[in-house]
Amino acid sequence: MKRTRNITAALLAGGLTLALAACGGSSAPGASGGSDSKNLEVFSWWTSGSESAALKAMFDGYSKANPGINVVNGAVAGGGGSNAQAVLQTRLQGGNPPDIWQTHPGAAIKQYIDAGLVGDTSSVYIDEVKAAIPKDLVDAISADGKQYGVSAGAHRGNVLWFNKQLLQKAGVAVPGPSGYSTETFLADLAKLKSAGVVPLCLGGKDTFAIAELFENTLLGSLGADGWKQLTTGGGKWDSDKVKVAADNTAKMLQYADPDASALSWDQATKKLAAGSCAFESMGDWAYGELVKDGAKAGETFGYTNHPGTDGTFVAVVDTMVMAKNAKNPTQAEKFLEAVASKEVQLAFNKEKGSVPLRTDVDVSSLSAYQQQAAKSFASDAIVQSVVHGEAMNPQFGQALFDAVTQFTQSKDVNGFTQALANAAQS
Repeated sequence: MKRTRNITAALLAGGLTLALAACGGSSAPGASGGSDSKNLEVFSWWTSGSESAALKAMFDGYSKANPGINVVNGAVAGGGGSNAQAVLQTRLQGGNPPDIWQTHPGAAIKQYIDAGLVGDTSSVYIDEVKAAIPKDLVDAISADGKQYGVSAGAHRGNVLWFNKQLLQKAGVAVPGPSGYSTETFLADLAKLKSAGVVPLCLGGKDTFAIAELFENTLLGSLGADGWKQLTTGGGKWDSDKVKVAADNTAKMLQYADPDASALSWDQATKKLAAGSCAFESMGDWAYGELVKDGAKAGETFGYTNHPGTDGTFVAVVDTMVMAKNAKNPTQAEKFLEAVASKEVQLAFNKEKGSVPLRTDVDVSSLSAYQQQAAKSFASDAIVQSVVHGEAMNPQFGQALFDAVTQFTQSKDVNGFTQALANAAQS
């Protein structure tokens, strides 16, 4: 999943400062780290079926070029990644970082850079690699002219998945590849409910899944330009357009699976694959899960842009960083070199449902969905996700999650948007 969670405000406010003191102040990557040359720990929250397969592909690509090194899989399951973030925080505070860990570009990686916790990975960005990655995404992992992470692939966050058989059963027209409006979506949800079909799959146990439903609906209300303005401080989180998006999200939640609160995101996706619910607004890490669960694109399930988001690509980018004081700095750098390679980018994304970050990778062997996503990535307006910690700082991300939890129960549009406006000003 690629689903990823915001790192908590506590991690930024206290944990990273403590971790910096514990890890020492040397400026050379790995300078005060250990010398465990036979082991390399890679930390992530990739534990679902497709994620585990993608992680294995990453490990295999590294091991092929670096035999004899034991790759320790430090993945932590549960909580939609929040469990992993808590474990990582504790380890950073204790001065015991994994050699490699998973994060995202933008605000997510910036906190680690600012705290001096991650090593300089600029050596990986040889001319061939740097030229093949969109400049904005290189900039998003950079500071002071240096790069501090290597991104393996880009997920598209604004995808609406549907079970074709359930739509047909309820007499709902299958959405086309574009032009699906919020009004039509709400009408279709109502029609599905009247036909006795659970309209909206939702992994409400993972707060990010509800937040992502709002994020996609908000993008549909604002458009790419409005989104960028809002997330860079030039817009208001309690504006009329934000309130419209919140109101539409509240209407959508009325059609959610009654069991949503007990389901993780991937369990909700399994229900869509099995024909137990009809629609799911979720990033395309869901594609890998659907395929792993035996569903077939074009037959069992289909997909379109989340209503109103044609021409935009919410990029949720999988990025790996190495600890500044890694126990095995030499192999950590070699691992990141492997992640940047064409071969590993192709193998990793094939399993995960995402697309290579490198635009010079031949994607003809990927699925039809991924080839379409690769075209969108290359040509549509790319925006960064708030939910996944890229576009806004961690304090705002935590405030969003808290507000979403309250909003799910209250459906209070004014209270919800005011909470977001307050968080943006703090």
